[in-house]
Amino acid sequence: MAVTSGEGDVGPGFGDARVKIDARVKIFDTTLRDGEQSPGISLNLREKVEIAEQLTRLRVDVIEAGFPIASQGETEAVQAIAKVVTGPVVAGLARCDPRDIDRAAEALAVAARPRIHTFIATSEIHMKAKLKLTPAQVLTAVKESCERARRHVDDVEFSCEDATRSDPEFLVEVFGAAARAGATTLNLPDTVGYSLPEEFAALLTYLRSEVSREVIWSVHTHDDLGLAVANAMAGISAGARQVEVAVNGIGERAGNCSLEEIVMALRTRRSASRSDTAVATKEIARTSRLVSMLTGYPVPPNKAIVGANAFAHEAGIHQHGVMMDRTTYEIMDPVDVGLEGSRIVLGKHSGRHAFVKALEDLGFSLNQEEMARAFARFKGMADRKIRITDVDLEAIVVDELSSDEDDYELVSIQVAGGTHLSPTATVRLRRGDEVIDESAIGDGMIDAACGAIQRAAGIDARLESFTVSSVTGGIDALGDVTIVLATQGGGGTHAGDRPERRATGRGVSTDVVEASARAYLSAANRLIRITTSIASSPSVPPSSP
Repeated sequence: MAVTSGEGDVGPGFGDARVKIDARVKIFDTTLRDGEQSPGISLNLREKVEIAEQLTRLRVDVIEAGFPIASQGETEAVQAIAKVVTGPVVAGLARCDPRDIDRAAEALAVAARPRIHTFIATSEIHMKAKLKLTPAQVLTAVKESCERARRHVDDVEFSCEDATRSDPEFLVEVFGAAARAGATTLNLPDTVGYSLPEEFAALLTYLRSEVSREVIWSVHTHDDLGLAVANAMAGISAGARQVEVAVNGIGERAGNCSLEEIVMALRTRRSASRSDTAVATKEIARTSRLVSMLTGYPVPPNKAIVGANAFAHEAGIHQHGVMMDRTTYEIMDPVDVGLEGSRIVLGKHSGRHAFVKALEDLGFSLNQEEMARAFARFKGMADRKIRITDVDLEAIVVDELSSDEDDYELVSIQVAGGTHLSPTATVRLRRGDEVIDESAIGDGMIDAACGAIQRAAGIDARLESFTVSSVTGGIDALGDVTIVLATQGGGGTHAGDRPERRATGRGVSTDVVEASARAYLSAANRLIRITTSIASSPSVPPSSP
């Protein structure tokens, strides 16, 4: 049934004030599943729940909470998300394997609206080299798995991994078998980002014409050739009514279709696409910041929709045009994606009530202990910083939330250096009831601080990338650091024996050296968590759609 939207395209020539929408596209968010599979990301349970709660405020239709069979921790995270999320559907991923499906059903048991998302590879290379299965065996697995999933839940999604490199006629057989066995959503993944938009649309059109079942068709596109959003748009034009996305486009390799880009493409050009979503777009910027800070993956300044330069104008002719009429060079209003500036301004005289209210307005829900720690950090920073804004508050709280499962906590740091003095650093870390002091000499004070932390934490790691940036504008901006750690293999207490195991970290402080030290320690803690998780879960599923 067609619905009417009260908002038209932005700018002259882009459509009427009221645009008739012929299709509502569901947003299936996989930030917590495919997004977390990005190298170096290891979210703890509290961080995953925080993101899930924000995705609920964003009004996505489906939250893929994780891959329950991957580990006990993953199962517990899916259970926790299923317990707190009441609006969107909560999905758990499962291979076409009885153990996977039963574990997903167990994790989703408390969900108000559960979905089991099961998949199997269908391309010749995957069936032969990875699965060691014949096409007939794959068909049997699909039928049995969808039937088993349907016995657990009413909402079953099925995906053909590496569909765009599969035989189209075989895809018809597989999707048909899945639909007859109870799958209610059929997903067409471009798993390796291989397809071009026109051929992706043609493939979906062919499948929809050949698989004559009442199902929702979905698309899951990767960005290996930079075409994820273009392919998703092509899929929507070919009849897809669900698109699978991740915040900031994070995910395996080059990432997934970007949530913010597909949502705003449909919203801004709805008169052309005749499609829209139910997403609360004013939550986009906040969601992007939260995911960036918790994952340690920075948003490039030229990133569409949420990048720092997305609504910036430097050329004189552009500036003049925007001052005369914003729509000369802006096809979207930045307010519509939540870029309304820093609304909350707090200082050293602000009390606990104002601080708590500010966090509530930002959507954070902390227990008493976490609130006390965050308030202490706030007061400490307010003594060194003229004013604290909402972006600063997000950074402070995220730093506290990230420390819930950390092995090591930074107690103090002292550094010294100069023209005639070798840079040195002394750090004090706490691990449970144990206090560890270590010192190191480095090429600079930041290098020395990282070296001291490396000794204290007993890790064997190298600094692969390092940036320092301000969270907010001005000379009193809060320091923000992102680093990546990769083990050299074999050495150290926690490094394990696998080469190139990466972790990202982020730290915040008004002092650049302290921010860098916090970022390095955050990455070290993530590296320890990743190594521990791999050691305790040797049979982690090798792939996904």
